[in-house]
Amino acid sequence: MKRLLLCLVIVLFAAIAADCSEQPNAPSPASGSATPSDGGSSATEVFVGAGDIGRCGSAGPEATALLLDRQPGTVFTLGDNAYPRGREEDFRDCYAPSWGRHRSRTRPVPGNHEYETPGATAYFAYFGSRAGTDDRGYYAYTLGAWRIIALNSELPASAGSAQAEWLQTELATTRSACTAAYWHRPLVSSGLHGDNPDMIDLFRLLYDAGAEFVLSGHDHIYERFDRLSPSGRPDSRGTRQFIVGTGGTQLSAPQRVRMGSEVQGTEWGILRLDLAPGSYRWQFLPVAGGSFQDSGFDICR
Repeated sequence: MKRLLLCLVIVLFAAIAADCSEQPNAPSPASGSATPSDGGSSATEVFVGAGDIGRCGSAGPEATALLLDRQPGTVFTLGDNAYPRGREEDFRDCYAPSWGRHRSRTRPVPGNHEYETPGATAYFAYFGSRAGTDDRGYYAYTLGAWRIIALNSELPASAGSAQAEWLQTELATTRSACTAAYWHRPLVSSGLHGDNPDMIDLFRLLYDAGAEFVLSGHDHIYERFDRLSPSGRPDSRGTRQFIVGTGGTQLSAPQRVRMGSEVQGTEWGILRLDLAPGSYRWQFLPVAGGSFQDSGFDICR
């Protein structure tokens, strides 16, 4: 009898304890807790790269690729990725052994040497969807709070062209706080090849939309410009331009320094951009043994 009473007491106590612990309106342990951030628009994104890269016989591509090995983030290329003619074998032998190890995180644009192979077919085959969803070579994507626009300076770029119409629509529909663009041939340059006035209409669209900066290659130098108007003159409301043709091919020297040019350099290296919500920092990173550096900070307008 005592044992039966003891068992009834134990059962009754267990039932009361279970009832107290089962509170239907109480949150589960995970409910209401913060979820890990996925980056989103509050993250600072690293955007790093150069142009004029893959030349067989040059030590430059591997030297700059070693810099990329130590950098996180998204890699950009600024055209003339594989010399001399952008053929399949040029990508295989002169680009893939160095920068090719970062292909999965690279967002490229083509240069004039890619188009020495008709239609830049080897370029599009090598990069696949990383170069856009078709063979136009211009496309856009989002990095954190930034909208990044890759354009093709080797296709028609004047007002009314398919590329200009696409860019105008892209700029009208983007909701990102900050915008940047990149293509191969720069609007203005102090380098050997000089200015490319056929890019003025694309630059004007970006200027009118408040784009922060444009990256280009083509001239084998590093050059940073002040904020510019589409006419290439300094303008406090303008769009900054960087030339980073220092990815690994033979270097050249600045010729006549253009209005608005603030810094020029002639060493292999890459440009790192830290894209934060509302601002960005830049830093030129020279290869081992190099000494040239450039860095700075600006806010989005």
